[in-house]
Amino acid sequence: MPFETTTDDVIAGIDLRGSTAVITGATTGLGRETARALASAGARVVICGRSVEKCEASASVIRESVSGADLDTETFDLSDLTTVRAGAERILARYESLQLLVNNAGVMFTPEGRTAQGFETQFGTNHVGHFVLTNLLLPALQAGAPSRIVNLSSAGHGFGDVSWDDPNYERRAYDKFEAYGQSKTANILFTVELDRRHGPSGVRSNAVHPGMIMTELGRHMNKGDMEELGLRRRRRDAAGRGSGSAGGGGSGAGGLPAFKSVQQGAATSVWAAVTPELEDTGGRYLEDVEVSTAARYAMDPDAAARLWAMTEELVGESFPP
Repeated sequence: MPFETTTDDVIAGIDLRGSTAVITGATTGLGRETARALASAGARVVICGRSVEKCEASASVIRESVSGADLDTETFDLSDLTTVRAGAERILARYESLQLLVNNAGVMFTPEGRTAQGFETQFGTNHVGHFVLTNLLLPALQAGAPSRIVNLSSAGHGFGDVSWDDPNYERRAYDKFEAYGQSKTANILFTVELDRRHGPSGVRSNAVHPGMIMTELGRHMNKGDMEELGLRRRRRDAAGRGSGSAGGGGSGAGGLPAFKSVQQGAATSVWAAVTPELEDTGGRYLEDVEVSTAARYAMDPDAAARLWAMTEELVGESFPP
């Protein structure tokens, strides 16, 4: 069944020798499992994280289970665009072509805060950081085409559309659930416009909802937050704002979807990266190892183009189509 599908199920029989994959947030959880799976199929994997120590530790863990794993590391902080640009420059200096980029890193339900460039923490880290990184790496992805970009989103996009007038909570009260939803909606809209721009040249992009998994992503949550999350999910579903199956596999306690293991949670990311079924498919929202349905506002092509233009203005740089 798709809900129980694991990374090993997805990667079985896939040969990625000669391919290079860059994965953000690959030091723990879903990112590390995605890296392990791709390395097990022969891909060279660039493990990206915020510190050399964490990247090297992740590489050591992967090598314990994947004999001869071809691994590289790179450090940058998605909440600081100066480090993102420097990291992208170093990757491009080492690799003329890339076949896979998995934008896996992210933060969730954080206290109110700002990135180094002054963006709201969740929007700035989850969307803006990956927006800049992806665009800087596009020349290598184009050189390596056919190539794929996988953007980690969430059924949590149903908690909030993009606030076009105030994406950084400068004039309204901060709501960490709504802010997370906005960032995850942005991940999907970015995917839609990214595929419209670059899909025709062989760089296909899809967004993924991994499901509910216990990882370090939830480090800012407490018991009250879990109860609030379940309440908001029920309200969202009643209003018809969420994705099609919003987590799949039935419901767990408190109105939340059933939890997946890390191997199950990373399966859709790996599927998006390797399955022949998506060779000519992009701009989609995926969950439970299949194409799914996101909220209408998250798939709106006009909103996707608007977000791209707004983000270019925010970062002070235009990227060619």
